[in-house]
Amino acid sequence: MPKLKLSSVPDDKPVRITVDLPAETHRMLVAYAEAVARESGEAVEPTRLVAPMLARFMSSDRAFTRGRVRGPR
Repeated sequence: MPKLKLSSVPDDKPVRITVDLPAETHRMLVAYAEAVARESGEAVEPTRLVAPMLARFMSSDRAFTRGRVRGPR
């Protein structure tokens, strides 16, 4: 299997939010958690993947990153 973009889940103080996911997205999240568990050797709750995945997505979005550097116009 190729290297996953998310290989570990940092332990950080959370802020609780509620999100409704489509069933297919939830199934993919569960499958991703299983893949992370196989790669890292430790079980990960699928819900613990959401924050690092969002952070990774936003940090890799060049338009978003450029907009944050420049600030709102």
